[in-house]
Amino acid sequence: MTTAPWSALRVDGVRLLQRLQDLGQFGALEGGGTNRLALSDADKAGRDWTVQQMRDLGMAVQVDAIGNVVGTCAGMQDLPPVMTGSHIDTVRTGGLYDGNYGVMAGLEVVATLRAAGVRTRRPIQVAFFTNEEGARFQPDMMGSLVMVGGMPLQAALATQAVDNAATVGDELARIGYAGSAPVGAPVVDSFVELHIEQGPVLEQQDRLIGVVQGVQGICWMQLRFTGTSNHAGTTPMALRHDAGMCAMRCAAFIHNLVVRYGGSQLGTVGGLQLKPNLINVIAQEAVMTVDLRNTQAAPLRQAQAEVLAFANRIASENGVQCEHRQLADFEPVDFDADLVDCVEQHAHALGLSTLRMPSGAGHDAQMLARVCPSAMVFVPSRQGLSHNVHEHTDPDQLVHGANVLLQVLLHQANR
Repeated sequence: MTTAPWSALRVDGVRLLQRLQDLGQFGALEGGGTNRLALSDADKAGRDWTVQQMRDLGMAVQVDAIGNVVGTCAGMQDLPPVMTGSHIDTVRTGGLYDGNYGVMAGLEVVATLRAAGVRTRRPIQVAFFTNEEGARFQPDMMGSLVMVGGMPLQAALATQAVDNAATVGDELARIGYAGSAPVGAPVVDSFVELHIEQGPVLEQQDRLIGVVQGVQGICWMQLRFTGTSNHAGTTPMALRHDAGMCAMRCAAFIHNLVVRYGGSQLGTVGGLQLKPNLINVIAQEAVMTVDLRNTQAAPLRQAQAEVLAFANRIASENGVQCEHRQLADFEPVDFDADLVDCVEQHAHALGLSTLRMPSGAGHDAQMLARVCPSAMVFVPSRQGLSHNVHEHTDPDQLVHGANVLLQVLLHQANR
């Protein structure tokens, strides 16, 4: 890789860290962390602040029909832009870095270029996408999915919150982010997302930069078992229609399936609700969530089929009804090989150790990969913690990642 004239440029780490702290004040939790659910009042406040940061940097700001916000730093030529970014919504007990880091680092790249008087050939865009977390509206990564045409806009706008009757469309209008820019066919040269790993691998292997080769496939399901409530002391075991037992048998089956498959197969039952949820009453209803993930599509599909077949069989054997609802379904994604190489080369040029790895979590980059070459850059997460108020990445590691992003964006935007 030849040395480029901008290779000596570096971000201002103090400015980057301050932006992260400032954004973290919106929805701040006592004792640390943030609660900034998508399209909440806290999300509106965070959006307003971030948009003002973009405007202060001289960026042109557009809001599309699903509420994605894109700030553009003009290039010397009217060419498809190089885009970076992530999300600023969080889970209820989120940290300072998940998603936010990628957006604030993108703004820091623009600030660095402005301070140095550098104007790239292609425009550079910094985006934050609506409802990446899926904590309030499902599916997750909704904004980027709609942007690239993977989900109809009207279906997304009609999606109801998990905790009340509000819809995405209602809430976008309420907080003032029902934009007018079109969705479905974005024109983007390439997309690079900087993110914390959200796992323990980089820390365990003592590497500074994760060179992300792709994102594993994700299958989210809800299973609802409906049986009959009855007295726990007077109903013989053989005569029960126990919805709770069916759910628990299914959860155990998922655990054993993952052990049997091995490799990169993952499975999680993260939610289980019983009704009437009383110690001496057989459960009439059990609602459970199932999260299956794999870097390979075929075993992921086979695992899903096995889980559904077992759930239906155990329900039938016990006189219980079983209903299945798909909550999210994303194929594994391989990132662009040349762009992945570019990330690795620039990390090495900065003297940073690297590890090629898949992403275990879903990210907006996997949606942008449908329409343009895409890649991701990871930095370590202490003890692998994320979706946790104690989420932490060391300041120097945050700066390292932002410098890799700076060099990769400069390379892409000046091609």
